[in-house]
Amino acid sequence: MKPLSEVFAKSANYGNLSLLHHTQQVAEAILKFAEGFNYNFDKELAWKAAILHDLGKAHPHFQHKIQSLKEASLAKSRKWDYIHRHEISSLAFLPLFPKNEWDILINLVVAHHKSIKEDAGLKGILDLEENCEEWLEDHLKEWHDWQAYGLEILQTFKFPIRSITEAEAKQALNYAVEYCRGKKAGWSPLRGLLKSADHFASAFMHETSEKLKHLFEKPDLSYFHQANRQSELYPLSQISTTDKRQHTLVVAPTGAGKTDFLLRRCLGRVFYTLPFQASINAMYERVKEAVHPFQPDADIRLLHATSKIVVKNRLDEQVLQPLPGSSIKILTPHQLAAMVFGTSGFESVMLDVKGTDVILDEIHTYSDYSRSMVLEIVKVLKWLDCRIHIGTATMPSVLYQELLTILGGTENVYEVKLENNILDLFDRHAVYKLEDETEIPDILTKAFAANEKVLVIYNTVQSAQDAFQEFSRLFPEIDKMLIHSRFRRGDRVDLETKLKQEFNGDGKKFGNGLCPCLVVSTQVVEVSLDISFDRMITKCAPLDGMIQRFGRVNRKRTADTIGKYKPVHVMKPQGNVLPYKKEILEASYAQLPKNGEILKERTLQAKIDAVYPTLDKKEIDVHVRFKEGKFILRELTDYKKSVMIEALEIASATCILQDDLEKYETAIWEERLHLEIPVAWKTIVKQKTKYMQLEIGARPFVIPQQLKDYELLGLQLVEHESIW
Repeated sequence: MKPLSEVFAKSANYGNLSLLHHTQQVAEAILKFAEGFNYNFDKELAWKAAILHDLGKAHPHFQHKIQSLKEASLAKSRKWDYIHRHEISSLAFLPLFPKNEWDILINLVVAHHKSIKEDAGLKGILDLEENCEEWLEDHLKEWHDWQAYGLEILQTFKFPIRSITEAEAKQALNYAVEYCRGKKAGWSPLRGLLKSADHFASAFMHETSEKLKHLFEKPDLSYFHQANRQSELYPLSQISTTDKRQHTLVVAPTGAGKTDFLLRRCLGRVFYTLPFQASINAMYERVKEAVHPFQPDADIRLLHATSKIVVKNRLDEQVLQPLPGSSIKILTPHQLAAMVFGTSGFESVMLDVKGTDVILDEIHTYSDYSRSMVLEIVKVLKWLDCRIHIGTATMPSVLYQELLTILGGTENVYEVKLENNILDLFDRHAVYKLEDETEIPDILTKAFAANEKVLVIYNTVQSAQDAFQEFSRLFPEIDKMLIHSRFRRGDRVDLETKLKQEFNGDGKKFGNGLCPCLVVSTQVVEVSLDISFDRMITKCAPLDGMIQRFGRVNRKRTADTIGKYKPVHVMKPQGNVLPYKKEILEASYAQLPKNGEILKERTLQAKIDAVYPTLDKKEIDVHVRFKEGKFILRELTDYKKSVMIEALEIASATCILQDDLEKYETAIWEERLHLEIPVAWKTIVKQKTKYMQLEIGARPFVIPQQLKDYELLGLQLVEHESIW
């Protein structure tokens, strides 16, 4: 027999980590999580489950697979032609534990990778028991040999050990089957606990101990409470946040101090959600800069993707980076959607968010399925006793009332709105309507002559790329940049830094005057980027989204800027207006003033209500698994349907450049994130067979685009009406 050090839990692609080391790391993590989660776990039993959970990886089938061994003949390869699930084999060691602990240990271990029944690949324990006659024998093949590795690991943790007969092992697996058959509807916090510890240890491996040190710490938000943060220029900064009601609803213009206000309402760990993946980078940097001077080791985390896409004749959804315990986590609500739909990892998300402060910022931007999803998320968050803080620049009255009702009415909700005389101080935009895009070059010529900084926003990546090339031809001497979501994540951070430091406000100067410049963008600048331009030209969008866009012009508030107006030009909706609905765009366009008239903040609510007289909720009940305060799916199972892909259309695939292939293959997971380029799944689905797809990391598609073209325009793909 080979030594225990050569029995692996992770393949060469993941560091050839030994089974013993992985077990030690998971055991350490689960104790931290059992204590940190807002749930009454038995820490000793959780620790035992962590030691038990992967012992089945010592099975020869798993070891053969993980080492990618090639057989010399077809006959020999057939030896391994059967289904093996290591978590099921792990339960063969149950006879070494007291019988009264078996049920809890099974809860923790049996489904930490697969649903017990109706798994997408029919590999759950009940699936195998019903469909594979030899499942029991397969999971105990060569038992008398490989059980020695499991016993050695148990002995390392000071467990009393003895040899387990094959009959005892079979009895334990059959007991697990009968126990699982009895499962009713509900959710399993125990499953979520083991999954959390396993994923955390797998992500950080030898860094696990260090990364665990600062989990579950309450963030120090002193920065947002400082007296020097209060100013008449930011009216929300002068409103108290000490109201005892649990939840918050605040409606205020961009630049009124909404972010500070929402964070001052928080009392514990914080989940800060924003509508677009593209908008969370800026908020992450902003929060990190505010918190780290007071709390240098605070774990502030940024979540990058909604789902992992695997193309093997089906779509397999997983929550990426479900790593719990952050002081502050910046993400999109779609990354909380697993709680609503019961998709893979939902128990871990629920444990992590339970009892925390959750900020839903700019909630007005959601529509159709996404809006319905957010409303369902709010219901789950309330059930999990979260403090829910909702902020927006604008919101239809019907949506406001719906949220107020869900949160328990005025008795439970602190409502904050600004008076009309304060709103008048936020009038800052003179609106012009454009019949077509042929007017744009003349507008830009005059703006550049006046040393203006101009922001032009398109609704799709491809139209932004096309326009940038045309403007580069027309205005070669003007400093310009293009920003959208299809750049490497690492490059996006650099682009946003460049945008803020060089192209924003008074960023770049020459002589005694401002240097004119041009930024071409998509909706990535719409939310949370603290930038201010002299002029905007934008494609028509839904009115609430356009108001948010306008907030990137004349944003800087000083005593001198109040009462000063700057121009925004809106293109008339024509032709194909996807990804939006034409009737919404036409209604929005009709509500805008024209010929340089001022858009009055005090009129926005009425205009929004005219565009959205009813709450346009899409029916998603068929997919929702949390209803009326309880789960309607079987415990220890996931909802396998690809809800986010088929209904919400918000799933993202990942791409990398051909030039980054070698680096990606050898990088650790954190380094890989910087090389990845997120793309809407529907953008690439029809072309997926054109590109090689890796089997590691986020399973990225490899795009053979020349580096010089990428550096100029970002990733180029055939457009499929992507709003990113």
